[in-house]
Amino acid sequence: MTTATSAISAQEIIDTLGLEPHPEEGGHFRETHRAAETHKAEHLPHRYEGPRAHSTAIYYLLTPNTFSHLHRLKSEEIFHFYLGDPCEMLHLHPDGRQETVILGHDIVNGQRVQQVVPAGVWQGMRLLPGGSFALMGCTVAPGFEYRDYEHADRDALLQHYPEPSELIRLLTA
Repeated sequence: MTTATSAISAQEIIDTLGLEPHPEEGGHFRETHRAAETHKAEHLPHRYEGPRAHSTAIYYLLTPNTFSHLHRLKSEEIFHFYLGDPCEMLHLHPDGRQETVILGHDIVNGQRVQQVVPAGVWQGMRLLPGGSFALMGCTVAPGFEYRDYEHADRDALLQHYPEPSELIRLLTA
């Protein structure tokens, strides 16, 4: 039996969906939605500088040669797992908590097809070893702006979160 995943390659997804290398985070992406309506700066929490679209959405693809570099956003981000192989996502919370989530289709065994990353939480992700690709969607509200993105520093994270040191090393350049 041929599945949709085995019938398509990562390169075919990149070509079909018009994905490009992500300039900050890694992986491949394409913005698919930016709400026309905006929130005025005075109606947003003080952490935002200027107005924001109500929401934005992207396609996001990981391959064995890419990963999502640890980063944090000023907005909540929701990941939607579409197809492919499972991914391991690390969350590092401001209070020192850490959690690892597996995104994938095996929901009976704890994998998640949807995952919320709260604003201000460090996050990074990789395709599990042996996988060929994972296609996801990400929705951000208020909408994503590059000025709201903070790239993690490996040494700083290792000082604050020593327990997941191996995964931090894998998810930082």
